[in-house]
Amino acid sequence: MIKQLLLNIMLTFIWVMLTGELVFTNFVFGFLLSYVTLWLVTADQEQKRYFSRVPAVISFIFFFIYEMLRANFQVAYDVITPKFFMKPGIVQYPMDAKTDLEITFLTNLISLTPGTLILDVSDDKKVVYIHVMYLEDKDAFIQQIKGGLEKRLLDILR
Repeated sequence: MIKQLLLNIMLTFIWVMLTGELVFTNFVFGFLLSYVTLWLVTADQEQKRYFSRVPAVISFIFFFIYEMLRANFQVAYDVITPKFFMKPGIVQYPMDAKTDLEITFLTNLISLTPGTLILDVSDDKKVVYIHVMYLEDKDAFIQQIKGGLEKRLLDILR
């Protein structure tokens, strides 16, 4: 997979050099053009895995930016209004993530969003304890993380 990524980046730079213009749209178009070209000429199923991960990574980036902005606006609104809307709580979240890398990525991404903070990971690495600033419903919060952030992250890492 690393080989495919490096080849894609190399072909992108070749495209930019051929066009002669160092602009962002040239990089994007060159990346997409080389991505499609590599997808068409790759026959090995093991190397085809790269072509399903790139859209998943791009989708994850946009999803995380959306979640980050939504959480920022929620916290900012609570800070600038005179009434506090906080309903803090601690959630025991059962993880589907198994490896140390998956757990580390998941916990760091949860902590990056405003209003959430990782308190601890259980010794058996099956549960993570999260302090939530705006906890309306524990089950809804768990399903939001499990169906959104964790599912998308595991799609990329596995």
